[in-house]
Amino acid sequence: MHYEKYISDRVLGLQPSGIRRFFDLAAQMADVLSLSVGEPDFDTPLPIIQAGIESLHNKETHYTGNAGRPELREAIAIHLEKLYGVQYDPLKEIFLTVGGSEGLYLAMQALLNPGDEIIIPTPCFVSYQGDAFLSGGTVIEVPCKLENDFDLDPQAVAAAITPKTKAILLGFPCNPTGAVASKETMQEIVRLAEEHDLIILSDEMYDQIVYDGEHVCVPALPGAWDRTVLLGGFSKNYAMTGWRIGYICGPAPLVQKMLAIHQYLIMCVNTTAQDASIQALRIGQEYVREMTEEYQRRRDYIHQRLTAMGLPVSKPRGAFYIFPSIAHTGLTSLEFAEQFLQAEKVAIVPGSAFGEGGEGFLRICYAASMEKITEAMNRMERFLEQLATNKQEE
Repeated sequence: MHYEKYISDRVLGLQPSGIRRFFDLAAQMADVLSLSVGEPDFDTPLPIIQAGIESLHNKETHYTGNAGRPELREAIAIHLEKLYGVQYDPLKEIFLTVGGSEGLYLAMQALLNPGDEIIIPTPCFVSYQGDAFLSGGTVIEVPCKLENDFDLDPQAVAAAITPKTKAILLGFPCNPTGAVASKETMQEIVRLAEEHDLIILSDEMYDQIVYDGEHVCVPALPGAWDRTVLLGGFSKNYAMTGWRIGYICGPAPLVQKMLAIHQYLIMCVNTTAQDASIQALRIGQEYVREMTEEYQRRRDYIHQRLTAMGLPVSKPRGAFYIFPSIAHTGLTSLEFAEQFLQAEKVAIVPGSAFGEGGEGFLRICYAASMEKITEAMNRMERFLEQLATNKQEE
């Protein structure tokens, strides 16, 4: 049978994730060092796990309300006000999602009509473009540059705005570059949004994993709150990727429409994960600090090694990724990643997976042990030396 005729045009045109491709390739090979998937190597802190276990022992195995437990939504509201001074009504302006990924999908579906343009700085997380595509929206990429430490250029954003532009999607700290946008940059983006009456989607999943400077919570900026949808979660900060829990915050008229989709799509988030997340907000900050300090130690080491290899690279200020340029090798990012995997059994992700602005780069995730990072860097150094030797012999 020709099954293609039964599949919708949108899904036929959907490209698979470049991250998962290399994860799957590595899984088929023996003894591969994988620095490809963006997941903390830390386990969820034990008190948070115990809260989930206690929830099960108490037979909390039923649905919650569609928006999630009121206690958790209130805890999120208190948490955001304490950290950033931004205020939300936990009953009307916050609801829980199945990870940040569902939140991003809901926001795109609720806001974009077919043909609406959404500006997305690249390199960016792979789901951004896919979710926009599924909503019928048109992605307008604005490349961020290595020479600017991958900070966003407001002038480039301004030049990309057209009468069809409806939204701007921001993702800082950035996956895949580790960039942390400056307050001045974010304030100028807010000004542009006000001037052109645009919505801002702010993915702040890595907000507490910042090494240099401070995270800028977009809705806390003057003029931003009433036009910003905040996407957050527990996966990265608290090492809770497998619990699959995130949240959406924003003005009630927007958030309630996203919740309506969530009601039909999901019903509610895993009850056990909700109870564990309440505990994460109660006691988790000490663990966040400890993990971030270790990430910074790894960041400093891997940046020093890549620089010593002669790779142009920005020192990440947040998240747990580094994004070196390999353009001088003459290989595309895909060719480099594939050859490196075959020759040295190290899995990293080609920058081309993250949009047009990512070609010529690699994403390396340093949420891994120092032992694994050290060995991976040794293998990369050897691989680069072999490439240079081969080029001289040609």
